[in-house]
Amino acid sequence: MDTFNLMTIFIAIADRGSFTGAADTLGTSVANVSRAMAQLETHLKAKLVNRTTRKLSLTEAGMRYLAKCEAVIDLVRDAEQEAGSAQNHPSGRIKVHAMTSIGHHFVIRAAVQYKKSFPDVTFNIMLANRIPDLVSEGFDISVVIASELSDSGLISQKLGDTYSVVCASPEYVQLHGAVQTPADLKHHDCLRIVSDVSELHNWRFHGPNGEEAVTIRNAALDINTADGLIAAINLGMGVGVLPIYTANPGLRNGSLVRLLPEYKLQELSVFAVYPSRQYLDAKIRTWVELLKKMIPEILSDQDGHCRTL
Repeated sequence: MDTFNLMTIFIAIADRGSFTGAADTLGTSVANVSRAMAQLETHLKAKLVNRTTRKLSLTEAGMRYLAKCEAVIDLVRDAEQEAGSAQNHPSGRIKVHAMTSIGHHFVIRAAVQYKKSFPDVTFNIMLANRIPDLVSEGFDISVVIASELSDSGLISQKLGDTYSVVCASPEYVQLHGAVQTPADLKHHDCLRIVSDVSELHNWRFHGPNGEEAVTIRNAALDINTADGLIAAINLGMGVGVLPIYTANPGLRNGSLVRLLPEYKLQELSVFAVYPSRQYLDAKIRTWVELLKKMIPEILSDQDGHCRTL
């Protein structure tokens, strides 16, 4: 039994004061209205209307039930309007995952900019160097870096391309000398970042001679965040590979030196990943649109002036 539909018919009967008027309002037959009314009274085991050939009136039980029905219909309409507005007006909380360095350099900056346009949206941001299960972990969107994405059934938008560079501190270079070729790294203290998107032991360089691979077996340090790796490099602990957007501030202020400037490593893409395109919530749609605008602009500046050796 469709109780909601029966309630709607009952409200129409009360509003129009007749079965015929209710049928006209609802675009159905008088017979359908009459059957619905009988079914509702049988279900409730209560008489809701008194009906004669000339007049229809509500019983006391009918008046009490009408008030409750109208309240229920109003709540349903409010719920439908609120759900529908999610497609048009960004509001509520958005749960975002991002890989750590992307989060620090792109996502938090984007969230600040987004809030200026959509103050009714709040953020829950998790930074972790992994690709989460968006559905089971309840994330609305993930911003990840990868060479390519697996065919997971999720929706993805490519936001741009980036790469990594070899860096050291000026003090380290002064003590140990510059690196002339990728193979020279075997004679230096190498610092590695532990990540799902890069090989730990094999550093693959792309440069004038095509691809060159160097195996780093005994690293002076393994660490799981780019910011931690920067700290170790700045302190002269050794040579490390950093995403260019992470390295750029230090390269520009001179606290880092780029080694092997004609080479790039870990040429990867930045993606926004989310569960569905159908009925996409306005806050997710506008958030993706902002990322698609901001991240390419930031990445386009990644080859800016810096100190090299």
